[in-house]
Amino acid sequence: MRGRLRTVLVTAAVAALALVAPVPASATVPPASATVPGPPPVGPGVDEIVSSDDVTQVANVPKQEPFTGEGSYGTDIAFSGDLAYVGNYDGFVVYDISEPAAPQVVSQVLCPGSQNDVSVSGDLLFLSTDSRWSDDTCSAVPQNQGLLPYWEGIKVFDVSDPANPAYVTSVATACGSHTHTLVPDTAGESVYLYVSSYAPAPELLGCLPPHDRISIVEVPLADPAAAAVVAEPVLFPDGGNPGPGSDTTTGCHDITVYPAKDLAAGACMGDGVLMDISDREDPQVIERVRDDTHFAFWHSATFNDDGSKVVFTDELGGGSAATCTAAVGPFRGADGIYDVVDGQLEFRSYYKIPRLQTEQENCVAHNGSLIPVPGRDVMVQAWYQGGVSVWDFTDSANPVEIGFWERGPLSGTELTLGGSWSAYWYNGHVFSSDIRKGLDVLAVDDAAIAGAGDVTFDVFNPQTQPVYGR
Repeated sequence: MRGRLRTVLVTAAVAALALVAPVPASATVPPASATVPGPPPVGPGVDEIVSSDDVTQVANVPKQEPFTGEGSYGTDIAFSGDLAYVGNYDGFVVYDISEPAAPQVVSQVLCPGSQNDVSVSGDLLFLSTDSRWSDDTCSAVPQNQGLLPYWEGIKVFDVSDPANPAYVTSVATACGSHTHTLVPDTAGESVYLYVSSYAPAPELLGCLPPHDRISIVEVPLADPAAAAVVAEPVLFPDGGNPGPGSDTTTGCHDITVYPAKDLAAGACMGDGVLMDISDREDPQVIERVRDDTHFAFWHSATFNDDGSKVVFTDELGGGSAATCTAAVGPFRGADGIYDVVDGQLEFRSYYKIPRLQTEQENCVAHNGSLIPVPGRDVMVQAWYQGGVSVWDFTDSANPVEIGFWERGPLSGTELTLGGSWSAYWYNGHVFSSDIRKGLDVLAVDDAAIAGAGDVTFDVFNPQTQPVYGR
């Protein structure tokens, strides 16, 4: 679930969070302002739902066969019109969300391949496979011998008939596709997929070190069967962060692009980067930061609407650990908020949900998106079994939670993987893909998000940020 190098040093003792000049790569970011968890929770109990007064669950659609197995984890979501496409380790599900309080399953495609993260463009759906298989079909079997031929990468489906998606083609990519990010070309003739992958090893035929790059797949819209890798830009010619404070950089975990501003933010294991993507096939790293004290694994990124801020997430524990505890504290497994000033990333603060979770709940910062609130920076975010948090980072140095929703632990005695993998705002509601519980739909009724319901999109891929305007 798992240019220049500059490390920003922030002094916690200074209330104003005064920034100092760039320092050597060995320097780290000590504690800064954050929302500090309160006393240990009394509840909720196993599977009990609790929330703030301003967040209400309006629907839940449990997982259905063939996606009810122990390893049938719900993953990422993409949206198009009245449809939500939800990834699953065993394939993907198409939901009709025209009535958010009553979503309906339109179709389910059985096509195993972790994580099966999804994106959509027109009549096309793209699926990431980051595990080794005997071939590129949906009936392939696992191929665990890394020095034997195997396949992993991107699959392309035609979803012009959402009730009957059709497999179009596949593209193998180095080290597979842990996640991918859809990037429209400037002419509107193709889409590019920035493929993030990592963890090379000498015993992996298709993932040999060094792997300091991403793969770029071009998909011609007039002939999607001709999709192919067109570039493999090296983002870390110096090898990236060697660790051990943060994870060793061997590629990227996730990239969020802001096409209207020709920007991308990459969360790349041990490094956070800002990229110029004006040349879609040749992205250039223009800024790079590290936080070897508090960030274990740079996981994902979100811009604010005017592109003046980036929220990076730290997936401490790989998504399977209990890190929302008093022992871990408020600065690790959290969000890091950075202002973009003259093209540089300047650290401002951390944000972590202000509720301690039990040792039986995997909980850490995970996937989220902006809520389109005019004039403010507001985000909804998944925290696995920490639930869904709605929070405001308009004041970068002082983020504050607006509301929350969560289920209690899956077990009262042992840590069991579960919770919200992805939580995104789409056309008036929050849609959450729960690892085990299916699709949840939430309504947020709070003056802090006034105006958000007036902003609608025809298509929404959360890692491809649209402009909603200010």
